[in-house]
Amino acid sequence: MAWIERFYPDVYLDSAYEINYEELYEQGYRGVIFDIDNTLVPHGAPADARSIALFARLQRIGLKSVLLSNNKEPRVKMFNDKVHSRYIYKAGKPAVKSYHKAMEMMETDAASTFFVGDQLFTDVWGAKKAGIKTFLVKPIHPREEIQIVLKRRLEWIVLFFYKRSKGRYSSLR
Repeated sequence: MAWIERFYPDVYLDSAYEINYEELYEQGYRGVIFDIDNTLVPHGAPADARSIALFARLQRIGLKSVLLSNNKEPRVKMFNDKVHSRYIYKAGKPAVKSYHKAMEMMETDAASTFFVGDQLFTDVWGAKKAGIKTFLVKPIHPREEIQIVLKRRLEWIVLFFYKRSKGRYSSLR
């Protein structure tokens, strides 16, 4: 495996809202770990009707969830107050410790858990190191903190090679 492939997601989609969660449940998945900012809502935004509906849907399906964020507790709690999931704040992604803790909270393992996030070098890499199936989604909103903007430039390079390896030569945007 080339070094760059450690950052490749298992699945790359436009949105967390287009994932077929019912199908994943049928395949044996029982837990989902989510990033929040720019994965489910724009950076810093509270839960909206779409994210609230998604978590209600997950509950109906029988999928357990954990929000995994590098943010401080007030930001994560503000989002969680509306979606009623478990959560871990100041997670230290991409360290695997928080991914393992999330699986413990859901009583799942790597084979029955998947991760959904918008960043390769924190979200996807951490989940892959933990042995979890990864879904990379495009960021919801272009406004981001400067350190994330700089990481995005590097992500474009990785995504170029990822798409080329999958036979997708489409635009990186």
